Formats: sequence, structure tokens, C-alpha cells
Amino acid sequence: MTAQRPAADELVGRFIRLNPFEVADIPELYRALCRPQVFAGGYGGGPAGLPADADAYDAFARDYYSAGETAMPWTVRLCGGSGDGRVVGATKLADFDLPNESAHIGWTAYDPGVWGSAVNPEAKLLLLDLAFRSGFGRVKIQADANNARSRAAIERIGAQLDGVLRRHKRRADGSWRDSAVYSVIIDEWPEVRAGLEARLAEYGEQPVEVRERS
Repeated sequence: MTAQRPAADELVGRFIRLNPFEVADIPELYRALCRPQVFAGGYGGGPAGLPADADAYDAFARDYYSAGETAMPWTVRLCGGSGDGRVVGATKLADFDLPNESAHIGWTAYDPGVWGSAVNPEAKLLLLDLAFRSGFGRVKIQADANNARSRAAIERIGAQLDGVLRRHKRRADGSWRDSAVYSVIIDEWPEVRAGLEARLAEYGEQPVEVRERS
């Protein structure tokens, strides 16, 4: 199957839904993501990339979640419960290489109040499913090689380590990061999908509730 750009339709799971990113989402993303602990993990280039205020985050988000022929940004919202519709993150399916049937899931961050919940595994399930249904054969996921939390989350998805790209990208403070590059390929997808579905089943039927800051 030849890869094709996916349709920009809402993706609905049991715990979350992914909506195509809109500029109108930025104020809610600012409240969810513009926090030191989110940028500390490498989001937006790391701690030095933390915007100073809402206006600075607006400018950052418009660039970071820009769309185009090779990029589809998404806003992550909760489904059900008291937080139904609440924005808890953002992500992007991008770097479309249609002839080589490859894509990249990245630019991802979540409200710390949903870390460790069903949000990330279901987001990856929805996006990987979309990519493979659209004819892609390889989906890359990468992280700063020093970010143990993000790397552990990627490995729990079932992605395989392709290798570490040394001196790959500049951080916001000007230093260079090494990137740990993982991927899921179409041959692995049935097993990866089954693993993600099993993880989500462990959360039961209760909606995700955001753990509020004290």
C-alpha cells in the first residue's frame, strides 16, 4: 500500500480525543503545558525554551505546531468525566515521506496532572493506527538521549531503538543534544497494538481525572 497523507479527522478513543490543532487552542495549551517541569524534559528545546508569558507561548505554539504538507498537529482533550473536553496536551504526526512510507510522532507534551495515566498510550495508539492505516510502514519516535522518563515511555509503547544520533539538535540554551531514535514498523504493529490495548484495558472504564497542583 502506498502511503498517503492521512485525513485530518478527529480521532476518538476511550479516554481522549485528538482534534486537529487550531490557534484557538493555544490559551488552553498554555495553561496545560507552559510549566517548568514540562520543558525540563526537552519539550520546546528544554528548560531555556520556557516562554516567559502567554504571549510568548502563543508565538512558540504557532511555530511549534505549524501544519503543512508534511505535518499534522493535534490537540489532546479528555473524554468523559468532570474534565470532558479539557485540553491536556499536544502532539504532531509529521515528517511525511510518502515514497519511503515513513512518518514521525513527536513534539509531544502533556499536563503533568495526566502523566502516568492512559493519555499517552492512547494517543500513541490512535496516531500509530492512523499512520499504518494510511499506508506508512515506519513511524519514528525520538527523545533527548538524556531524558530517561521519555525514553522509558517510548519503550513501553513497544518501539524499538534504532540508535542514538550524536550532536543531533540544538537545545534552547545552545547546547547540543543526542537523540535516541526509536521506531515501530508495520510488521511489528499487530504486537504493539495488542500491547497498547492491554495497557489501556488495565485502566478500566473510569475517565482520566487531572491531578491538580496543590
